[in-house]
Amino acid sequence: MATQAPKAPIPQNDNVAHALAGAGGGILSMILTYPLITLSTRAQVESKKAESKFIEAVQKIVAREGVSGLYSGINSALFGISITNFVYYYWYEWTKAFFEKAAVTAGRANKKLTTVESMIAGAIAGSATVVITNPIWVINTRITTRKQDKQSDIEAGEAAKPAKAPGTLGTLLALLKSEGPKALFAGVIPALVLVINPILQYTLFEQMKNYLEKRRKITPTIAFFLGALGKLLATSVTYPYITVKSQMHVQTDSNKKEGMLQALSRVVREEGYAGLYRGIGPKVTQSVLTAALLFAFKDALYEQTVRLRMASARKSLAA
Repeated sequence: MATQAPKAPIPQNDNVAHALAGAGGGILSMILTYPLITLSTRAQVESKKAESKFIEAVQKIVAREGVSGLYSGINSALFGISITNFVYYYWYEWTKAFFEKAAVTAGRANKKLTTVESMIAGAIAGSATVVITNPIWVINTRITTRKQDKQSDIEAGEAAKPAKAPGTLGTLLALLKSEGPKALFAGVIPALVLVINPILQYTLFEQMKNYLEKRRKITPTIAFFLGALGKLLATSVTYPYITVKSQMHVQTDSNKKEGMLQALSRVVREEGYAGLYRGIGPKVTQSVLTAALLFAFKDALYEQTVRLRMASARKSLAA
């Protein structure tokens, strides 16, 4: 009996497969952690009077808006994360392939990305992603932090349940009508500064992965913990800018527009340095869990995506 031929190894240089796997992993991880995003974003942009502990914040939102309030804006968030991850992974893997090809051409013994090359790849991918997806996140932040009743944002459950708010498309049209297209790019400067977040995250992930790959196969479980560790450090370092970006997303024409440095100094002046880290608990928890789940899901989805693309290509050739 003829022995079964071994399975061909999965190629690791398919940019589109990486992008699709990143988008799919991002959607799955965001669905699982979205209530933490809601809590963190509201803590970043609401007044000090609205601050509360984690459980109290959950109870206030549920009492005021129902359980669905924890998922306010999830439609735009899922659309945003799918586009964000697709763009990011496509450009990251394209840049990574460029550096690896250059390493082979130069005769370098190890074609794995160096720390500097990982940072450059992250910067290019992150900048492209920010410019393309910032309008999506502006809309998502507006929906997530919309104050149905100003008083009920301070005193949970004491006001009548508000009328149904407009969805993603309604919010977009209202924003364009009242503030113009420029509002879609509010907070883009701190968002570009925040490119340092994925640079730190993916550089740490790649270097730890390269180190471990010499000793063992990287399983989804290992990828989970590597992703969590990288995101924990990256988010802790960049959180003040995350706070400022969220506040700039909800500024309207009725508010005095602020630049990034002005917003930073105002928060420090009014609330002290602790104000820059308001909501960091749920944010770090959400970011670490999302990143860990993303890396775990992405590895599994990448293999399936490549197999589907290869099968589709074979069918096309056979036709």
